Amino acid sequence: MQFSENWLRSLVNTDLDSQALSHALTMAGLEVEDMQSVAAPFSKVVVAKILSAEKHPDADRLQVCKVDVGLDEPLQIVCGASNARAGLIAPCAMVGAELPGISIKQAKVRGVESFGMMCSTKELGLRELGISAEATGLLELDSNAVVGQSIRDYLDLDDNLLTLKLTPNRSDCLSITGIARDVAAITGAETRFEGILAVPADLTSVKNIIVSESTACPRYCGRLISGVNAKAVTPDWMVKRIERSGLRSISAIVDVTNYVLLQLGQPMHAFDAAKLKGDITVRFAKENESLSLLNDQTVQLKTDDLIIADASGALALAGIMGGKPTSVDDATTNIFLESAFFPPSVIAGKARRLGLSTDSSYRFERGVDFGNTKNAIEYATKLILQICGGQAGEVTEVLSALPVRHPVKLRMTRLISVLGIPFEQVKVAQLLTQLGFVFTEADSEFTVIPPSYRFDISIEEDLIEEIARLHGYDHIPATAPVANLQMLPAPEARRYQNKLRDGLAALGYQEVVNYSFVDESWERDLLGNTSPIKLKNPIASNLSVMRTSLWGGLLDTLTYNLNRKQERAFLFEVGAVYHQQNNEYVETMLISGLAHGSTKPEQWAADSADIDFFEVKAHVDRLLGTQATYEQVTYEKAEHIALHPGQTARILQEGETIGWLGKLHPKWQQHYGLTRSTYLFELDVDAISGRKIPVYQEVSKLLPVRRDLAVVLDENIAVSEVFNAIKKANIPLILEVALFDLYQGQGVAENKKSLALSVLMHDTQKTLTDSDADTTITNLLQLLQNNFGATLRN
Repeated sequence: MQFSENWLRSLVNTDLDSQALSHALTMAGLEVEDMQSVAAPFSKVVVAKILSAEKHPDADRLQVCKVDVGLDEPLQIVCGASNARAGLIAPCAMVGAELPGISIKQAKVRGVESFGMMCSTKELGLRELGISAEATGLLELDSNAVVGQSIRDYLDLDDNLLTLKLTPNRSDCLSITGIARDVAAITGAETRFEGILAVPADLTSVKNIIVSESTACPRYCGRLISGVNAKAVTPDWMVKRIERSGLRSISAIVDVTNYVLLQLGQPMHAFDAAKLKGDITVRFAKENESLSLLNDQTVQLKTDDLIIADASGALALAGIMGGKPTSVDDATTNIFLESAFFPPSVIAGKARRLGLSTDSSYRFERGVDFGNTKNAIEYATKLILQICGGQAGEVTEVLSALPVRHPVKLRMTRLISVLGIPFEQVKVAQLLTQLGFVFTEADSEFTVIPPSYRFDISIEEDLIEEIARLHGYDHIPATAPVANLQMLPAPEARRYQNKLRDGLAALGYQEVVNYSFVDESWERDLLGNTSPIKLKNPIASNLSVMRTSLWGGLLDTLTYNLNRKQERAFLFEVGAVYHQQNNEYVETMLISGLAHGSTKPEQWAADSADIDFFEVKAHVDRLLGTQATYEQVTYEKAEHIALHPGQTARILQEGETIGWLGKLHPKWQQHYGLTRSTYLFELDVDAISGRKIPVYQEVSKLLPVRRDLAVVLDENIAVSEVFNAIKKANIPLILEVALFDLYQGQGVAENKKSLALSVLMHDTQKTLTDSDADTTITNLLQLLQNNFGATLRN
């Protein structure tokens, strides 16, 4: 929000200088992002009138002018401006003047004495764009300018442009009146608000207004004004204020609506009444309805777009922009002026969807004072009649249920508890009064009715914030917090997310963080999810749904790095995914990883080899920790739409699926342009956060006995089934069974395979004999024969 400091000071009487005012606003939560003067510093420049202009005797492009600067005698000044002429009123820098980069002295120009310099905007260093003069010519002033008056006073150049960086909740300060109210509350200064009176109606004709959607437009005011002069010139004071607020002066009628927008914060629009057909209707757009906007853009409307319409169709996009066909032009003589209130929820997101950004939508999206709608149309009518003439009709108002301003309670005990400083009840009452709030007091408790322009006041903490900022954040002492230091419980059986992160980082993985909303095609292609949770107002078209897996973001990050010549990528992410179950949204935390490229960074001492399935499985085992060690976790061959059919495993914990591991499907490898194999895994964080504490087993002081044996069994029997059976049987003396070779070929029957097992046996109480070992091996072979039809290999 940019505005003129002088305009603000005309509404609130504060003794603070510019820097102090800027600091006070910033410390009260209205951050002053920028402050710059309207014009560069200069002195001794006055309003002057050229009495005569004669050709220089020795220069074709120079003129010798007699200039009245308000002194007893006119000055002789040599001037080379193309628009210098007798009767012109323009700025004149007298001898001794200091302009930006120029000191004015008495001089001879081609032999003729010159006692000053006539000035353009360039010499004066003016920053305003709206002053009607080119930098190559003299700045032409109005004929009513007082000769001899300081040009700084005449053009109101001792002014600053302040730009506030407002938070979205402070929509009340998107107007000069709102800022003035806050300055008065902060400083205790008096306001000078002009009373707005109803304009008497001189016309009997009115425009019938029909509001079909009362909840979308609880208040709509309209008025006919006839006999206006659309070619009337906007007064200089209004042009200055508009342009110093960052808007462009267009025409008198449009300037008035913009001026009211800036002063009161109420967006308005003026229609050419002669171009309207029938009643004015406020409704939602129909299917396939279109509208040509003021910016010459034609938009296709959707059925949730609120519009202003007549019998011919859409006239304006409510709260955003008017239509081109009914706009005011120089030939306009009758206008229909509108002022309305639209709730933020009706306007929010509509302008952005259409690629628009207007001052009107910016305000309506954040909240406009619904109590000021009629005042705005009365004020605008008064200004139009003053500038353009004409006659006004009655205000037609359609009113329905306006937002209810519920009382908000403020307890002194809560205020002191939150702010941490003592407060007198009288002081709080004073600050609430400065804010203009209506309230009652009872038993150390205030009941406040928020005004219609303060949409942000709804809970007790909002009032506490108001008290804090008016009291002054810099007046709240910084005290060290006092708390008991206690060791937090850290159960040995629980692993926290940071431990999981540390484990993958130790394996060479790097953590990434991606958006929780993703491209819909990722969900469809990688997960087969045809009905993801869709966002109503996505920040981008390719971030339109909520993710159900982290793989899409990891692959996108991989592609980004490969495009930047990073050939090796080990990535992981810990994040939430979202599912919809029984009309409710469920959030689940996952940890996912991606491995692409060589197992180790390139080096001279070892050959480079690509990562493979079993190495990534080893990483997952490390991540799972004791779960994998104590066989709570098993891997099961499975199929997944995103993974290679022959290199995919479902990860189960005590029979429940907790994740997936596999190689990226060749189809998606080609889709992403990956020249090397890529492996993915994903695990449920809650499922792996708990871990089994191992049961104590006595360590034998005696040497173990090892026996190796090879058994032949059907090739379709999984090795994991064999080991699970051995574990379940719990054969005495067996400490560990491990596979050290698998063979198929000569000497082994077709459709059979040979498993070479090492069996480690021990007893904590005695040294094992050959007889003990033989008995144990016999029991083991009998188990394998009974369960799997295994035979001892010759």
